Amino acid sequence: MLPASFYPVIIVVGAHPRAEEADRPLAYRVRSEIEMWKRRHEELLEVELGVMVCCDLWYMNDEALRRRPTICIGGPGVNALSAYLAQHLDERHQEADVLMQLDEDFTDLRVIIWGRDHEKTVHGVELFMDKFLDGYLRAVATQIEPSED
Repeated sequence: MLPASFYPVIIVVGAHPRAEEADRPLAYRVRSEIEMWKRRHEELLEVELGVMVCCDLWYMNDEALRRRPTICIGGPGVNALSAYLAQHLDERHQEADVLMQLDEDFTDLRVIIWGRDHEKTVHGVELFMDKFLDGYLRAVATQIEPSED
């Protein structure tokens, strides 16, 4: 069990070889951006914001991880979590062969990002970081701890 003051953001990539090769490095870029954001805002944070990169199989089989804020990178063909969440998230942003599903109010802290090909997925991740990451992390930092029920 994670300490009550630890609110990790989980970045999920597929266990598929293509996802490991192409999407995992993108996940590490997002993790680096989150770490930089934390350093810029550390005096304002009242909680420790951790970040973990893991594969879809691990995430989907761990109930505690599934209750955490989640950024899912990669399409349904290589990421089982994307396939699942695409059926359950309503808000969609589509731009030039990039699909991003997220709640712009950040009540639901699950995000899916993928593109028609790797270059489009890269573009989608960059778009998310430029346009939504700050608001997303502010929402994560002020969320109520998920219940352990």
